[in-house]
Amino acid sequence: MAERSPIVYLRGYAGPPSSVDKQTDDPFYGLNSGATHIRVGGEGTPRFYQFEGPLLRLMSDEGYQLLVRGDQHAYLESQADGAVARESIWVHRFYDCAASTFGTSVTAAQEEFDLETAAERLYDFVQLVRRKTGAPKVHLVAHSMGGLLARCLIQKVCRTADPRTGEPRRPGSELVDKLFTYGTPHGGIAFDLGGGIVDWAMETFGPSGSGIFAPDRMYAYLTPGVSDGEDAPPGWRPHEIPAEAFDARRVFCVVGTNAADYGLVEKAVGPRSDGLVHIDNAYVRHAHRAFVHRSHSGRYGLVNSEEGYQNLRRFLFGNYQVRADLRGLELPEQPSGESRVWQAEVRLAVRGLPTVMHEQRAAHYCPIQLNQESAQHGSAEGDTGGVPLATAFLLDPVHFRGGREGRQPLRSRYTLVLRVFHLVEKSGRFFWADHLEQVPDWEDTLIVDVGRRGVPEETGSQAWAAWNSRVPGSIDDTDPIAAEPCRMVEDGEDLHTEIPMPETVRPILGSESRLRLTVSRFS
Repeated sequence: MAERSPIVYLRGYAGPPSSVDKQTDDPFYGLNSGATHIRVGGEGTPRFYQFEGPLLRLMSDEGYQLLVRGDQHAYLESQADGAVARESIWVHRFYDCAASTFGTSVTAAQEEFDLETAAERLYDFVQLVRRKTGAPKVHLVAHSMGGLLARCLIQKVCRTADPRTGEPRRPGSELVDKLFTYGTPHGGIAFDLGGGIVDWAMETFGPSGSGIFAPDRMYAYLTPGVSDGEDAPPGWRPHEIPAEAFDARRVFCVVGTNAADYGLVEKAVGPRSDGLVHIDNAYVRHAHRAFVHRSHSGRYGLVNSEEGYQNLRRFLFGNYQVRADLRGLELPEQPSGESRVWQAEVRLAVRGLPTVMHEQRAAHYCPIQLNQESAQHGSAEGDTGGVPLATAFLLDPVHFRGGREGRQPLRSRYTLVLRVFHLVEKSGRFFWADHLEQVPDWEDTLIVDVGRRGVPEETGSQAWAAWNSRVPGSIDDTDPIAAEPCRMVEDGEDLHTEIPMPETVRPILGSESRLRLTVSRFS
C-alpha cells in the first residue's frame, strides 16, 4: 500500500461575527456530524439510514487517527519531527482568532475574519503537519468556503513571498496531494435579492460577508500580486486553477443538486443549485466531479452524506480511475418546423454501496445536454474528444472491506445507467402532443468490472464490460460480467477500450457511436 498523506479539513463560512462563537464551540468544525436520513429520490420519502459522519468513517475504514490531545497545534509542536502518524486527521481552526470566547488563550485579541489571513495561517499549519508527520504532502478536504480558502493557499499564498522573511514559499503542488471540495462556490455566488431574502442574507453573511463570493473579491484572493478593489480583467474566470499553480486533475468537486432541502435561500439562487451554490459554479474546470442529490448543508447536506463520503474515500485512496466518454456522436437532423433537444441522464453506482455515487438527471435540473456537447466536442478522436459522461475512482478490491462472504474480492464493479430522451420545441415553446413523460427514447446499463481474472500468477489490471440487456439472468451471479476481457489499447500510461453502443440507439446517437472506457492507475 502506498504511503498515506495526512488529511486537513477546512470548514465552510460560519456567518456574521455573532455566529462565529457558536461555530468554534464544535471541536471538529462539523466534520464529526453524521445523519440518520437518506433520500430515495427527488420526490421520495426520507427513510432511516445511519451515517456516522466522515471523521469516524475515515478512522474505521482507513485507520486514520484524530490526535487532538487538548490542543492539536500545541500537541504537534511538542512532538519530534517525523514522530506523528501520517494517517492522521487535522482541522484548520481558522475561525478561532475571530471568536470572543477564548480570551488570550488562543489569540491576543479578537480579529475580524479575513480569508487571506486564514490562508496564510493554513500554509504555516500545513508546513507544521508535514514536518511532524514526515509526509511530503497533505490532502485538503473542504466544505463550501473552505474550498476557496484552499485555493487561496494554492493559487496566491504559495506563489507569494513570505512577508516575514522575504523568502519564496513552497509551491502548492509540493504541499498538497489532492483537494476535495463539497459544495464550494468555485464560480462565486449570485443572489437575486428581494423580500425576505434580504433579511436572510444579512443574517447569514452579515453586512458584507457575501462579498467573499463576489468575482472581483475572488480575483483578489486567488491571484498573486492583486489587492482588494482591483477589477478582474475581461475573460477572467474564477473557477479555473492555473496549470502552473496546481493540476486540476488532482481536484474532485462534489456538486449538490437538491435545492429544496435548503429553505428560503433556494428562492434566491434557484432550483439548479444545492440551495446556496449554483450547479454551474460548484466545480473547477477540468477537475473530477460528482453530482449528488443533496443540499448545501443541514440534515440532507453534502458533508454528512454517504454519497459524499464514498466519493471522498475513493478519490483519496482509490487505485484505479475509470473514465467514460461518448464518442462518434452524430444526432439526427432537425425535422422541418421544429427543434429537438436531446438530453442524456447518467447514474453511476459501485458494487457494495447503498447509495448512488453520481447522477445527472432531468428531475434534478442537470441532464447532459447532448446538442451542446455535440457542438462542443463533435466526434473528435483526440484525447480531449468525446462527450464526458462520468469518472469513477475504484478501491483495490483486496483493500475494500465489505465484500460478500465466501467470494474472493478480485474485481471492482461499477454500473453506468444511460437514458436518452428528447424534447420538441415549436415557436419557442415545448410541444407536448407527442410526448410521453418520463419515458426515454432509449435506456440501458453498462456493467464494468475492473481487476484481475483470478489466476494467481496474473498481474496487471483488466476490464470486462457488457450491456445489461445482453446479460442473461442475475447480474450478481455473473462475475466477471463477460466471458472475455475487453481488448485494451495502450495510450501512454493509460489503457482504453471502446464499446459499441447498442443497435437500438444508433439511429439517435449515430452509427459510429461508442463508449470509450479509459482505465488509469491513480495514486
